[in-house]
Amino acid sequence: MRSPLVAVIAALTLTLAALVPAAPASAAAAPDIPLANVKAHLSQLQSIAAANGGNRAHGRPGYLASANYVRGQLDAAGFSTVLQSFTYNGATGYNLIADWPGGDPNDILMVGAHLDSVTAGPGINDNGSGSAAILETALEVARQSLQPVKHLRFAWWGAEEQGLRGSQFYVNNLPAAERARIKGYLNFDMVGSPNAGYFIYDGDNSDGTGSGPGPAGSAALERTLQDYFTSIGVPTRGTDFDGRSDYGPFIAVGIPAGGTFTGAEGTKSSAQAELWGGTAGQAFDVCYHRSCDTTANVNDTALDRNADAIAYAVWTIGTAVPPAVIWQDTFETATGWTVDPNGADTATTGVWERGDPAATTSSGAKQLGTTVSGTNDLVTGRLAGSSAGDYDIDGGVTSIQSPPITLPAGALNLSLSWYLAHGSNSSSADYLRVRVVGSTTATVLYQAGAATNRNGAWATATASLNAFAGQTVRIVIDAADASGASLVEAGVDDVKITN
Repeated sequence: MRSPLVAVIAALTLTLAALVPAAPASAAAAPDIPLANVKAHLSQLQSIAAANGGNRAHGRPGYLASANYVRGQLDAAGFSTVLQSFTYNGATGYNLIADWPGGDPNDILMVGAHLDSVTAGPGINDNGSGSAAILETALEVARQSLQPVKHLRFAWWGAEEQGLRGSQFYVNNLPAAERARIKGYLNFDMVGSPNAGYFIYDGDNSDGTGSGPGPAGSAALERTLQDYFTSIGVPTRGTDFDGRSDYGPFIAVGIPAGGTFTGAEGTKSSAQAELWGGTAGQAFDVCYHRSCDTTANVNDTALDRNADAIAYAVWTIGTAVPPAVIWQDTFETATGWTVDPNGADTATTGVWERGDPAATTSSGAKQLGTTVSGTNDLVTGRLAGSSAGDYDIDGGVTSIQSPPITLPAGALNLSLSWYLAHGSNSSSADYLRVRVVGSTTATVLYQAGAATNRNGAWATATASLNAFAGQTVRIVIDAADASGASLVEAGVDDVKITN
């Protein structure tokens, strides 16, 4: 893991009320990854470093030898591999990309780890540990002749220690259509720290610290990893998307990300030592970026647990059968939504409409000019005007109601993308609300305003609709500027109900 040399990747903090996570689709049972096999790869990386000046750093012979070792294992197992070259700081670097045959090419799960070390040492925990763990997971995919629903792609990044150069090169050089096919990226950087903690990237920003949540879908990746550690009785804590590892370029272009981390140069607190054992007041990895980061610098228990967590995520996410779509609306065509269905709205401007939104800015983005998919969304006054407040919500409440939706029996889940943006002249009287109305009414999303600036950013909400199974329902979306002359904008896109 590189030092914190780049700015924190900022994102919007979400507050979702009354949401129930969607039930996971059925998936194949995950294997137990043999610790001995992972450690054998670490021994090989140690030997490569010893034979090449003591390190496996970018531009040094030890790095290319490491990439060739990993590639040889994967080629023999039946993966399709590519050694992608790039140049940084006058030296050639390499990314190793390995695709497992099969799976939906438009639905890719990517798993990555950086393979380079710093020049000071062999880099066995940082990041031979992540590299070896995902390598052994990939080899287990081959041994089991896994036939995933998703297409599986593994990556070993070069020049991470130089500032995420390899992963940044890969993402920057993917055509937009190829980026869109990657539905999730899992990153594993330092998963065997000797004084280990058990951290999972905080995809939903439930910790409320540092950067905001990852792109829509990151929370589900976090949940999957949490489920594994819960199943073995190991408590976890969130770690921030602070831009220090190779998830950074992915979340910067809107690709959901997740992963695990056992700690670097930070000091383990007394509370963390009580939670996980180990030594309080000592770094998670005392050999971080030092020559002593050898095979002796690895916690076998942490490495074993994290390798199994990686396999659990790959099997659970990669083999899950996608839920059936019962009803959806991307708002590219008119499907019968009704504005002011009860004839009680009071808003004078910023009334809900389906359309191609124009971007507005006031102390940051307010109305988003980009949709989640396609050209149109539901937006509170799609025009921009000469100032941000010309077509925002004014005068009270605006509402819009879906056409009737007949739901079957069984487990049902609603998902939608949304944002609420407002200026510092807002208050908790302003809001965005989504309700489902059948024989009863349930509020599935409620976001209140506040007397602070809130910029627009797309987020995803999910909710269980099991209580409405077998009924005909409508979705009602309303937003309000009830704080007087405050700047309030809202948008909704890609509403979907699945079974």
